[in-house]
Amino acid sequence: MLRMAQVHVIRHKVLVEGLSIRRVAHEMGVSRNTVSKYLKQSQPTRREGPRRRPVVERVGPRIDELLVEWSGRTTPKQRITGTRIHRQLREEGCEVGTTTVRMYLREKHRQAAEVYIPLVYHPGDAAQVDFFEVTVDEQGVRRKAWKFLMRLMYSERDFVWLYDRCDQVSFLDGHVRGFAHLGGVPQRMVYDNLTAAVKRRVKAQRELTDRFRALSSHYLFEPCFARPGEGHDKGGVEARGKGIRLAHMTPIPAADRLTDIAASVLAEVDELAMNRVGRDGRTVMSKFAEEAAHLRPLPPMRFDVRRVVPVTVSRQALIRFDGVEYSVPSEWARLDATAYIGVDTIDIHCLGAQVTLERARTGKRHVKYRHYLNELSRKPQALRQVAGELLDELEPAYRRLWDVLSDAHGQLEAARVLAKILAATTTCGEDKIARWLDQALDGRAFVTQTASHPQGVEVPAALACYAIAAGCAADYDVLLKKVAR
Repeated sequence: MLRMAQVHVIRHKVLVEGLSIRRVAHEMGVSRNTVSKYLKQSQPTRREGPRRRPVVERVGPRIDELLVEWSGRTTPKQRITGTRIHRQLREEGCEVGTTTVRMYLREKHRQAAEVYIPLVYHPGDAAQVDFFEVTVDEQGVRRKAWKFLMRLMYSERDFVWLYDRCDQVSFLDGHVRGFAHLGGVPQRMVYDNLTAAVKRRVKAQRELTDRFRALSSHYLFEPCFARPGEGHDKGGVEARGKGIRLAHMTPIPAADRLTDIAASVLAEVDELAMNRVGRDGRTVMSKFAEEAAHLRPLPPMRFDVRRVVPVTVSRQALIRFDGVEYSVPSEWARLDATAYIGVDTIDIHCLGAQVTLERARTGKRHVKYRHYLNELSRKPQALRQVAGELLDELEPAYRRLWDVLSDAHGQLEAARVLAKILAATTTCGEDKIARWLDQALDGRAFVTQTASHPQGVEVPAALACYAIAAGCAADYDVLLKKVAR
């Protein structure tokens, strides 16, 4: 049906401008009969009810049947197309055009498509959280990292941090850092159904993981979750995650440490938030100043995000978890220990003592040979095998001694001498032995003092008049001869 403006143009071209019906029909893209009809009437014809489509009415039910039959035999990449449906209909003897089939499918999809509701957010009401994969250059090596993003939905202020892993510890640590950076906690937090937060899902009910439940209880926020497979339920953080990657991480950021890259990206995001204007014409930081007053205050203590894992120390004084082997003090071999796994460090507790290790990436071995000083002091051959790695961990004086001994007597004799020195290191301390070695290698004299040889002893007055001569081994020979007689 033509619109009123089109009818006016047709009548004007023919009746006023004097153009032919054929020419007007060609210019307007209508039939000559239509032009002739509107020369007789000035109002467009209104059709009663929808226009009949006999071909669609005939093949539509069969198309619906095919969609149902093939629904279990598709994937997102092997989906049903209009061309495939058209070929099937032609094989079954249906005379129908490809355009008709595609038009039918397009209308069917339009009717089934979800209608999105424009939401309204209030100050301090909600924040959305998600993880995104990004690329960074760390120490000249290009690798994958994970970006944690928390977005306040009213003010649109963002907190972003980068992690080596997309695991539960990083997920919890992102919340702790984010709440501290924003200075408060929103009423609700919206997530995907990620395994770090959801243990299992039964229909609309979700069973939370123990650690995430402890986090929400500590900060007193309500966890909310999007529908499975419906990422647009938290479209604010989804869109912002892509925006930050393009605006603040392009070109690929580079630094010596991932924490330096994360701090740089966060500072840039905060700086641009000062001037970034929202749809209402206000800047992000001006809206955040209003929202900050509605955030829940932070609890007195930070939440401990570390994961507690019981571990068993092997006979090689190694523990293993997350695909990585770590060394611990050799005296812990074959004992049970407790590991507190953080984002960057691991605290190992055993026998009332504690060691802190840097968390390594999956597939690597993290061995510190300083943990094996007792054993290496008794095994010169093993010491010779790992001398390079051990000397990198000790003070420079030990490497100076090793180089001097190796050049003068060879590595085997150098290992024997160094093993004896390591035995003294375990009792006197690495720093003290290192100072003595520096003095000896520099040609300076040094005096050892131990607790077993006190410098002075207080003598009672009654015994002060007696002189005691120092004994020698020959005195005992005389005594032994008398005993033999």
